[in-house]
Amino acid sequence: MFPRNSLPNDHRAGLPHPVPRPTRLALAIRGAAVAASSATYLLPAAAGAAVLLPLRGRTAAARFFYRRLVRHLQRLGPAPVKFGQIMGTRRDLLPPLLCDELGRLHDRVRPMTDRQTRRALRVAYGTELDRLFSAVDTVARASGSIAGVYRATRADGRVVALKLQRPGIRRRMSLDLALIRGAASLAERLPPARGVPLAELTGFVCAAVLNQLDFTGERANLAQLRRNFAGADHVWIPETLPELCRPTCLAMEYIPDLVTRPITEIDLARRPRLAARTVSAVYQMLFLDGFVHCDLHPGNVYFKGPRVVILDAGFSIRLDATVRRQFADFFLGLALGQGRKCGQVVVDSAVRVAPDADVEGFVSRVAELVGRNTGLPAREFQLTRFGTELFTLQRDFGLYAASEFIFPLLSLLVIEGTVRDLDPDIDFQAAARPMLLRAAAATAHLAPQRRVG
Repeated sequence: MFPRNSLPNDHRAGLPHPVPRPTRLALAIRGAAVAASSATYLLPAAAGAAVLLPLRGRTAAARFFYRRLVRHLQRLGPAPVKFGQIMGTRRDLLPPLLCDELGRLHDRVRPMTDRQTRRALRVAYGTELDRLFSAVDTVARASGSIAGVYRATRADGRVVALKLQRPGIRRRMSLDLALIRGAASLAERLPPARGVPLAELTGFVCAAVLNQLDFTGERANLAQLRRNFAGADHVWIPETLPELCRPTCLAMEYIPDLVTRPITEIDLARRPRLAARTVSAVYQMLFLDGFVHCDLHPGNVYFKGPRVVILDAGFSIRLDATVRRQFADFFLGLALGQGRKCGQVVVDSAVRVAPDADVEGFVSRVAELVGRNTGLPAREFQLTRFGTELFTLQRDFGLYAASEFIFPLLSLLVIEGTVRDLDPDIDFQAAARPMLLRAAAATAHLAPQRRVG
């Protein structure tokens, strides 16, 4: 059901400058270093949590350990950080407290030093640097695990933004992602995870992480998003500047004053409109365009005047018409209270169904879940709670959705917190209906397909 072109770019053609496959010796050395570091840092954390357990309870002990686990991911480097960021959206697989802590990885990454920034500029532009730019500010305007964003002035005086890849990151990420894949393959054979497609999930996430090194692909993704939203004045996707782009640097128009601010600093009268525009943009990606930005955390979504600004499109997925039809059918079923239809869509989209799975029981439970949520007052309906319960039902009944299906949905769940802060009374179900009807009409000729194994 999911064609090859629905996968991240790395699955299709590889990076334009492929990362060398790590040698066994390099993997062994890195693995030993990670194991030693983890033991040194996490064993005391586990001991501290054990001490807290009888004194302050399970929640305090878990939060203590998870917070130190997340700090350790930051110490290990960019690949574990990016992996943690993406896995932090999977509340169906990980404890909610751990997901809360993983969410902190989005905005707590140290910027490159001045020396590292200058090195990154030399790697990207070499001897062209002084000819192309009259000045480059080496103080980062934003900093992520893979790259930093810097303000530069072209020789003609135009101010631009440069997204610079961290020096040496490709080799380090290839090592760490190979270790993560190996750990997942091992865990999949153990009794607690038997039957769970951990290798498929981990392979997808690792490919998505590695794909974010592909700035040529990200440039194409941004261009696609700009085309899709060309008629929407309320969405701002930065224009890329191909003549200044390099394999390790993405040059874009500079959007001033993009600083993460509390929602309370936005004028109260503007918040509901911004919330509606944000939801509309995500629904358009999911149901109409079939090209979805899957990394809509607060560090990638900003509000400037009346517009929603969307950045960093490295983790984007193209969906075929059949998958778009399934998304539309599911959400339309939710809006109309057609619970059994929703359950059947989930079954049809499963990448794996356990041999002893009670499919009829699963569909009935999904129908009950939809019945409890359809028509709820807007303030009471929570997408995150609904999605987590749905994913839990899938796990309990042995139905596993393909990652290409799950992560676009999670883009909506990730943005829910921001939208709710803007407008606690927004009605997600009502906002979806117009686009759902258009999407259903556009894909009505497609027969449902089922992929299980």
